[in-house]
Amino acid sequence: MQIQIFITGGTFDKEYNELNGDLYFRDTHLKQMLEQGRSQLNVNIRSLMMIDSLEMTEQDREIILTHCRKSTTDRIVITHGTDTMVETARYLAEHIKDKTIILTGAMIPIVFGSSDGLFNMGAAMAYVQTLERGIYIAMNGQYFDYDNVRKNKAKGLFETL
Repeated sequence: MQIQIFITGGTFDKEYNELNGDLYFRDTHLKQMLEQGRSQLNVNIRSLMMIDSLEMTEQDREIILTHCRKSTTDRIVITHGTDTMVETARYLAEHIKDKTIILTGAMIPIVFGSSDGLFNMGAAMAYVQTLERGIYIAMNGQYFDYDNVRKNKAKGLFETL
């Protein structure tokens, strides 16, 4: 089984500028994360964009949808910013019924070392192999149906509606 991973940016891949404290994008850390986790899975990684999800447009979601549709595998993981992850999941669910798609991300950038991203990616990789066709979000060690989840900003976690 091959797993397609699409990268869209989000906190997951942000870098930290020690001089001015800004967060910015340079490149994805996904390959190193999979190596660190000693992953033996057959994956194809493709960067679609590197943006903060608050800046994601409908055109960006259409790019994600197009790549998901064109993917030759029916198992897809998408790294995504957490602020609009649910909206993208809903958009994909309106158009795709024949694949298992997991969206995941991080609340803390991977480069900080204390990020939840490695854990979330590991969970997403397990869920994409085992869940039935559908669109899901994998965060905080759980998976959620796309239409029954929200980001609780006060608690800093995802939860069932």
